[in-house]
Amino acid sequence: MRFTAVDLGASSGRVMTADVTPGTIELAEAHRFPNRPVRVAGTLHWDILALHQGVLDGLRKAGPAESAGIDSWAVDYGLLDAAGRLIGNPVHYRDSRTADVTERIDPYEVTGLQFLPFTTVNQLLRERLDGAETLLMIPDLIGYWLTGRIGAERTNASTTGLYDVTRRDWAWDLVDRLGLPRRILPPITDAAAGPVRDDVAAELGYSTVVTQVASHDTASAVVAVPAAGPNFAYISCGTWSLVGVELPAPVLTEESRLANFTNETGVDGTVRYLRNVMGLWILQECLRVWDHPDLEALLAEAGKVRVEAVIDPDDPSFLPPGDMPARIDAYCARTGQRPPEGRAQAVRCILQSLALAYGRAVDDAARLSGRPVEVVHLVGGGSRNALLCRLTAEATGLPVVAGPVEAAALGNALVQARARGLVGDLAEMRDLVRRSADVRTYEPRGREWPQ
Repeated sequence: MRFTAVDLGASSGRVMTADVTPGTIELAEAHRFPNRPVRVAGTLHWDILALHQGVLDGLRKAGPAESAGIDSWAVDYGLLDAAGRLIGNPVHYRDSRTADVTERIDPYEVTGLQFLPFTTVNQLLRERLDGAETLLMIPDLIGYWLTGRIGAERTNASTTGLYDVTRRDWAWDLVDRLGLPRRILPPITDAAAGPVRDDVAAELGYSTVVTQVASHDTASAVVAVPAAGPNFAYISCGTWSLVGVELPAPVLTEESRLANFTNETGVDGTVRYLRNVMGLWILQECLRVWDHPDLEALLAEAGKVRVEAVIDPDDPSFLPPGDMPARIDAYCARTGQRPPEGRAQAVRCILQSLALAYGRAVDDAARLSGRPVEVVHLVGGGSRNALLCRLTAEATGLPVVAGPVEAAALGNALVQARARGLVGDLAEMRDLVRRSADVRTYEPRGREWPQ
C-alpha cells in the first residue's frame, strides 16, 4: 500500500512515497524543493506560497496514494481572517522581533517548555491580532489549503507555549492572562483532516485523503527511531538538533526548568523530553558564506585536524543568519580561546562543539527523568555525517546508531499506515524500521579532544 509523506524542513521540503507491506517500508523521493526565507522591509518571512506550490508539485509527481500526511518545523504559524484568507506571509522564527525576549512568560509547570525567545506565544505578543480569526501552525495551514478543514494537531500545538502538557488542551487560563483572543486557537483534534478539495484534486489529477500524522517533524522522526527497547536517547539532527528521551509523562520539576528541558507531546500520549540544540545551522551558514564548497572533502579534512576551541552552539550570536565564520572567531575572542584557522578547523570546531552539547543533553535527560540510556539513536540528515556521529559516540560514551536519514518522512508514513491497519503500536512501527532502514553503529572510543 502506498502513502505520501510531505516533510517540510527549515531549509528544504520533501515529498516522499512510502510503500508499506507487513514486513517492510520503502521510501522514495518524489520531489525536493528549497525553503528560502524572504526579507521584506526588515522582517524575515517564510515564502509560504512557494512552499504550498512545492507541496502540490510533489503530490502531483508522487501520484495516487492511499493518503498523504504533512509534518514541518514548530512554533511558526499563519493567521487567517474571518473569510479564511491568509493575513500576510508567516514570520520566520529567526526574525529579530523576539530578539529582546529574555524571560519566559509561560509557566513551566503548565506548558513544560524550555525557554526559547521565539516560541509561538512570544511571537504572538508582538503581533497585531485585531483582524485575525484563526491561528494555524504551518502543517495545519498547508492541510487547510488542501482540505478546507481547520484544526490544531497536538504535537505541534504542544510547542506553542499555550498548551497545557498535563491537561492536554490549550492553557486557557494563560491565554486569558496574556490578553490573547481565545477565538484564534482552533480545537485540538486527533481526527483525520479529510479528503482534498475538489479544486486540489483537479490540479493533482487524482483525489486522496490527508491523514493527520504527528505534524511536528521531530515527533514524526521519533516514531521512526529504530529502538528495540525503552532505554534509548534520540538526536533528531538537522538544522536544529533535538536531544532527549521518550517518557510516559512530563517532567515539570524546578531542576528540569533550570536545565532548560522541554516536554513536547509525542505519538500515543508519549512525551518527548528534550533540549533544543542549535544543530547543523551553524555549519550550513558557514557553507553558504564559503560559497558551498565540497562538503565531503571538507569533512574528510576536518577529521584529520585538531582544534582546541569549543563554542556554545546555543549562544544567541549564532541564531540569526549571517557571517558565521566571523561569529565563531568573535566568540573565541570573547571567551579567551584561539579561533580555528581555516575552514577544516572551523568545521571541526563546530562538530565537536555540537557533540559535546549532545553529550551534556543526553546526560541531563537521563539524570532528570530517571530513564537510563544505553544507546543513542541519531536520525535525520545529520546521520549522514560520519564525523559528527563518531564525535557524538566519543562525547556520550555510548554507541550511536546513525539513521534513518529520512526519519520524519518514515514516521509520517508509518502513522498513515497504522490508520489503514497495516501496522500496530510504536514498538511494531519501530520494528518495521529496524528491518527496513539502513543504519550504522559507531562505538565510543577514547576522546582526545577538548572538553
